[in-house]
Amino acid sequence: MEEVMRPWGPPWREDRRNRRFRSRHWARPGAGVVAGFFHVIGANNAADEGAVFRPITRWVDVLLLAGPIALVWRKRFPVAVFAIAAAASIGFATFAAPRWSYAVAPAIALFNLARMGRPWPAAIGGAVSYVAYFAICWAFADRLGVPAGARPGLREAVLLAVAMIVLIFLGGASKVRSEHMAEMMKIRAERERAKKEQERRQASEERLRMARELHDVLGHHLSLINVQAGVGLHLMDKQPEQAREALTAIKTASAEALREVRAVLDVMRAENESAPRQPALGLNRLEELTADAGLPITTKITGDERPLPPEVDRAAYRIVQEALTNVRKHAGPGATASIAVDYLPTALHLAIRNEGPDAAETGTDPGEGTGIAGMRERAQSLGGSVEAGPVDGGFLVSVLLPTPDDGSLS
Repeated sequence: MEEVMRPWGPPWREDRRNRRFRSRHWARPGAGVVAGFFHVIGANNAADEGAVFRPITRWVDVLLLAGPIALVWRKRFPVAVFAIAAAASIGFATFAAPRWSYAVAPAIALFNLARMGRPWPAAIGGAVSYVAYFAICWAFADRLGVPAGARPGLREAVLLAVAMIVLIFLGGASKVRSEHMAEMMKIRAERERAKKEQERRQASEERLRMARELHDVLGHHLSLINVQAGVGLHLMDKQPEQAREALTAIKTASAEALREVRAVLDVMRAENESAPRQPALGLNRLEELTADAGLPITTKITGDERPLPPEVDRAAYRIVQEALTNVRKHAGPGATASIAVDYLPTALHLAIRNEGPDAAETGTDPGEGTGIAGMRERAQSLGGSVEAGPVDGGFLVSVLLPTPDDGSLS
């Protein structure tokens, strides 16, 4: 990827666009401060010991501090910084005894060059500086007037070569490690993002499930309350005893609705709260559902009854509940219903049928709703299907819900 070039400027200059210092142009000054400390202190100690063969003047200080100051720009211009630091140290080495203390800046610059992914410039630069140092201070020392005490020997040649190789190797290893750490951080961030996305998706699915549960609960019981309230109003004056039965049914239905709403909302309670005391919704409560339906219902169960997965059992209950709600809404007076539950080897089949005059024939507004769509969506979420339509003298809802093998129910 092509690097975006930014206007050059000193590190202390503030960027007018974002009011921040140009941190991308320069590195932290800590390495330069350390290198400058070693250069100055090492040169002063060598001068006190007579290992510097020229007075330390301002120009000598410039040679000592040129490399450490240049390190501030080692990120922006790594090759140029190494060249400046190496040239300054070689210049000081022409009149000082060979010591490592005034080679700290070029060593840091060489390590940085390799760490930035430039092994060949680092190797070539190190080789050129090595040859230049020994050419000036050893091969042409007599012609250039280099003092005898400043000339390196075999020991210095070997140590300097080994030091350069080690610095280049460590710089490359540091780059590999930093890239590995960056990749690990990227993978970790991606996993965290995927985990949060999964949690959000699960929360959304849970909210949809709760909305469907509340729709089924409220639709069923409010429909029953509406029917019974109409019956009670109609019979209030003529047949008060039957009106009393209708009001009793309304009370029972409203209490059941409140209880089921609480059961649905209990999933939002904190972990340290007590568990719900109501039994889970399922076909084991089918008798209660039909008893409070407000119309004659016959139930037939075939096949070998067995425990169903909770989600299948709950879906079957809700589908039957919604189907009975639709019967009360859209069937005319005198309608009856039948429920057939068939336990197949690998599935559960439900058939809810009503018989009687259609609501349109009796002048009753059938209304608009999403009952069939809700049942179909609930069944499809479990891999099942719903077929609904008119039949001779009524309406049939046929549901097929797959059930796992008994081994997967544990």
